[in-house]
Amino acid sequence: MRAPAFWYAREGREAAPLTRAMLTPLSWLYRAGADLRRRRATPFDPGVPVICVGNVTLGGAGKTPVARAILSRLRAGGVEAHALSRGHGGRETGPLRVDPAAHEWSEVGDEPLLLARTAPAWIARAREDGARAAAAAGAQAIVMDDGFQNPGLTKTLSLLVIDAEAAYGNGRVFPAGPMRETLAAALSRADAVVLMTPGPAFAADPARLGLSGFDGPVLRAWLAPAAPPPDGPLVAFAGIGRPQKFFDTLRATGGEIVEETGFPDHHPFSEGDLDWLAASARERGATLITTEKDHVRLPAEMRDSVGVLPVEARFADDTALGTLLERVMDAGAGGG
Repeated sequence: MRAPAFWYAREGREAAPLTRAMLTPLSWLYRAGADLRRRRATPFDPGVPVICVGNVTLGGAGKTPVARAILSRLRAGGVEAHALSRGHGGRETGPLRVDPAAHEWSEVGDEPLLLARTAPAWIARAREDGARAAAAAGAQAIVMDDGFQNPGLTKTLSLLVIDAEAAYGNGRVFPAGPMRETLAAALSRADAVVLMTPGPAFAADPARLGLSGFDGPVLRAWLAPAAPPPDGPLVAFAGIGRPQKFFDTLRATGGEIVEETGFPDHHPFSEGDLDWLAASARERGATLITTEKDHVRLPAEMRDSVGVLPVEARFADDTALGTLLERVMDAGAGGG
């Protein structure tokens, strides 16, 4: 879905105060339903550490790159870490191990295909079933992409990823705003916060983000290109939570954007979309370029003609992240 403009406006006509007021009772119901679900849940313990990478807002905050960075670090340290996702956008319900050579995004979702490039990845609508399957397949740790609000699993470490630039929009809970729950509720269950910034020079202010009372670690990270963009003019497009983040990153790395088009998150590109994008690139003598996540949603026959800008999450204090993960694995070893 495309986020309504009023979600990110706090005053004036753009904030749509009447619409927001009309939706507020639905926000109360949404919160009450989530609270009831958590109170009634009996979390499943898969017997291995579960690291949850989630956020407090709808849309992209950088969860999947953070999850991939953690998977890479664990596996580089000899830990058989597996990824777990709901498989949003895919028709399979799981539990199912993702095969990037055989599965399409319409079956398993786009993010699990990216996770499977880093580590064995599983999808399951019932996260506890996916964790059970991963543990039975030899996983020594499970990194869950999203699921911070899901009470089905016992979580060893809960990381709350926050977009330091966009923050929380109007601060209202869905559907009156982009929040999945109140910030206070989310922070009460978070072990650490990852502030995703536009780059290493961005001065993130924890107080402005409502983190003054949070006593856990606050890590700063950003998305950095893993490879340079193609030379020459580029027609850029993206169907992620905040397409502008991709365009800004592309420009910052020297990409020559002559046209940019944003689509809603997880957008299923139609034949018309792709024909229009290809015509726009031909008219400008440009190369089409998109995100890794969007690239896997393109028809196979078009992927070779569209460039991709791979990105990775980098941490300002890599040692602090390592310390967190070591504690998790040590606790898991002690519990076993």
